[in-house]
Amino acid sequence: MIQLGDIGDIVWSTPTFHTLKRAYPHASIYVLLRQGSGSLLQADPSITNSFEVPPSGDNFLTTAATQIHLIRRLRHEHFDLLFDLRADERGAITGFLSGTTYRVARHFKGPGAPFWRNALFTHLVHAPEFSPHEHTCGAAEQSLGILRGFGLAASTTVPKLWVSAVDEQKISCILVEKGITERTRWISINPFSRWSYKEWNLEKWAAIIEWLYAEQGIVTVLVGARNERERISKVVEYCSTSAVNLVGATSLGELAALLSKSSLHVGVDSAAPHIAAATGTPTVTIYGPSSWKDWAPVGKTHHVIVPSDPCAPCHQKGCNGSGRSRCLENLEIGRVKEGIQNALAQSVGPA
Repeated sequence: MIQLGDIGDIVWSTPTFHTLKRAYPHASIYVLLRQGSGSLLQADPSITNSFEVPPSGDNFLTTAATQIHLIRRLRHEHFDLLFDLRADERGAITGFLSGTTYRVARHFKGPGAPFWRNALFTHLVHAPEFSPHEHTCGAAEQSLGILRGFGLAASTTVPKLWVSAVDEQKISCILVEKGITERTRWISINPFSRWSYKEWNLEKWAAIIEWLYAEQGIVTVLVGARNERERISKVVEYCSTSAVNLVGATSLGELAALLSKSSLHVGVDSAAPHIAAATGTPTVTIYGPSSWKDWAPVGKTHHVIVPSDPCAPCHQKGCNGSGRSRCLENLEIGRVKEGIQNALAQSVGPA
């Protein structure tokens, strides 16, 4: 299974992994992912193992050597069947070079599609295009549609992640070290996204953290990627209440373990809400220019907060491509407090 998308794409592909395992219970199923993503699926009983594609570096010889090593590892497995869940060129080339007997992908034809891409597969599925606005089974249909076209009925459309005992134990120790015990009321917050136009003001996040502690008696655990460590320090500076800062302190597998223990996860349109929801944790997610109907977790325990601006969602990368979203800049703290309070009443009950 080739899934070279972002973290959220991997989470939404888990129903496809589980459907395939149910269809072929005795098969060994491997997944090809971007580097650093393997720990997210390490405990999944449907997955035998994963391979990770290293990023392209500046040194051509080093990059070539790592790619050749990966191809050799793939060919060594003598795979019988391959599903490419994406429409990118790298997955198509890697799949072709893997030497897999049967290679299946969605027929891709459109602006920017290389003429040779479809020729690298032995079977092409003419699956219906993903219709996110129906939001009946979320973005899972994007990859499930390929299996349906191959004659396999979906066994589930709900993403699910398993947490390893090792990761769970490590996170438990970290939380205790930070003063969080079983009696502590705490939630997780991730204020960052890969794209800045999806983010909310950091000072407003600090106000939310203060309010949670002062009026709700809830401690905030901040999570995020390693490259967000410097930015999260600004949020901590704004807070007179000490928040537990675990940004960049976990692998993806450990992050899943952490979010699985959280009473509620609050954040913006990013990977964290998908991971939290897939571990069974309720979520509150702020959406602006991107539509919640496209990607928000499905279910009654998952809530969205959207701006009142009539232009939202515009599906643009900020206003006029500026990278800044006025609809999120104008989103009031009171709206977010109300959304969190409603979710808390449903998920953790009164103090």
